[in-house]
Amino acid sequence: MKVLVTGSTGFIGNYVVGELLKYDFDIIASGIELKKEVRYKWLKNKVTYIQADLNESREDWFSFFGKPDMLIHLSWQGLPNYKELVHLERNLPNNYLFLKNMVENGLKKMVVIGTCLEYGKQGGALKEDLETKPDNPYAQAKDALRKQMEELQKQVDFNLKWIRLFYMYGKGQSPNSILSQLEAALENGDKVFNMSGGEQLRDYLPVEKVAEYIVKISLQSKVSGV
Repeated sequence: MKVLVTGSTGFIGNYVVGELLKYDFDIIASGIELKKEVRYKWLKNKVTYIQADLNESREDWFSFFGKPDMLIHLSWQGLPNYKELVHLERNLPNNYLFLKNMVENGLKKMVVIGTCLEYGKQGGALKEDLETKPDNPYAQAKDALRKQMEELQKQVDFNLKWIRLFYMYGKGQSPNSILSQLEAALENGDKVFNMSGGEQLRDYLPVEKVAEYIVKISLQSKVSGV
């Protein structure tokens, strides 16, 4: 099977490619960086890297990427600035046009990464079928993209899995994340670390486990959708 991973040079994408190496797949990794700028070890493990800016227009992205059997779509620019309008003004239309182009040209299996922020500030247990209430541009764009892809399924035959990520940590994470900041404060010997009063409870997964789950969800065929 040939698997395409977009956003492969990002924090999560790097680990997803690494997890896919455990299987006997042809792996195509894509990112906006030039190949000579990519430093990940998987480049030496029979992974084909294709540099591409998915904001660009192309007649047939599916053929450009070698007609993969499955796409794991992690690519999304502008993070972690969740409140920037670029998510609605550029990322939403461009990601939709890219994904639409892929399925219209032959892609049959698609996995898109969503976010827990689609739920908004709802408390308690969250379920897949819970009404979404996104309250920032990033979450609104992701939620709208999911709805657009579900509408597209009514016209084009393809399988869609939508994986909402929650909280994670690991090597390579943005230095602006709270655990990265806490780790830096510990290394610096800081006596005080500014944070909330502890009212918010969060469960964190190591990014390696997140990548493992993404791959397992992508490969199974019993459950689709969110």
